[in-house]
Amino acid sequence: MEFSEGRKSFLAHKILEMPEKEGLAQIRNHRLALNEIKRVLEQDHKIDEQIDALVRRKIASLSRRVIPGSREWEVLYRQYYEEELRKRRR
Repeated sequence: MEFSEGRKSFLAHKILEMPEKEGLAQIRNHRLALNEIKRVLEQDHKIDEQIDALVRRKIASLSRRVIPGSREWEVLYRQYYEEELRKRRR
């Protein structure tokens, strides 16, 4: 599921608001900061989609049939998803 422009904007404003509110940063160019936050949100979402597709293919390729939505499928999905995240963070 893709974020709408409105949702990305809302999240970007919330993210930008926190450091200023806590006195941790003073943002000079809000527009630039908001655009960068939105870009990162989009990039992160694309990575999540790629990992999701990879994990689903991996589960489907198992020699035994794992029924989507079953407890076993959910456990395998989480396990494979976490493995892929760890690989990408290296």
